[in-house]
Formats: sequence, C-alpha cells, structure tokens
Amino acid sequence: MKYMLMIYNNPATMQEMTDQERNGILTQVDMIMKELTESGELVGGEALADPSTAKTVRVRGGVETATDGPFAEAKEQLAGYLTVECETEARAIEIAARWPDAQYCAMEVRAVLDTAGMEM
Repeated sequence: MKYMLMIYNNPATMQEMTDQERNGILTQVDMIMKELTESGELVGGEALADPSTAKTVRVRGGVETATDGPFAEAKEQLAGYLTVECETEARAIEIAARWPDAQYCAMEVRAVLDTAGMEM
C-alpha cells in the first residue's frame, strides 16, 4: 500500500534553530532517504516552497478567486511530502515518527488510493 507522509513545520521554529541544529536535521533526513531508497520503500517526494508563495483557489458560482497564502490559518504549514510503499500502515507511521519534523511539529500519514479509489 502506498502512503503519503505529509511534513508539517513552522518556518519560525526553523529560523530559531542554530546552523548546527538545522544541519543535524538535514543529516537525519539524508539517512532516512538513503534507507528508504535502499529498501525500495521510497516512491517519491518533494519539499515545497515557503507558504508565503502559496495561492488558494476557490470557484463559487462559477467565479474563480485566487488568494495569497495557504488555506490553513495555522503556524504549522505543509512543507513537503514523501510517498512510500509499505507492507503496513504501522511501517508508514514508524517512518513518519523518525522524520525530524515529527519532533518539532507534525507528520500526517494518509493512504494513497489507486485510480479507482475503492480501497476505502
């Protein structure tokens, strides 16, 4: 089963960290990515640009509007994602718990439906 691991962080928290702390996080991420690549569990993933570059698009009554910023009114914002293919949800949760952002903000684990979407 494929799982999307959504990485949430707070840009302010990251800015408050020392260079050494940030480098430590990057080292942890590199180690996890290497492990997942070697095990064949990594499907893909990307970091996202700063939330200030986001646009939220809505269509109401046929009228399109695009507003600046992310939809959520929260300090924590979606910063990136990984897609992994694991035998169990427990394994996906284990991977998410090891991701450094889980220590500072949050990781969301969600099953990815196939194109038919009938698993649920």
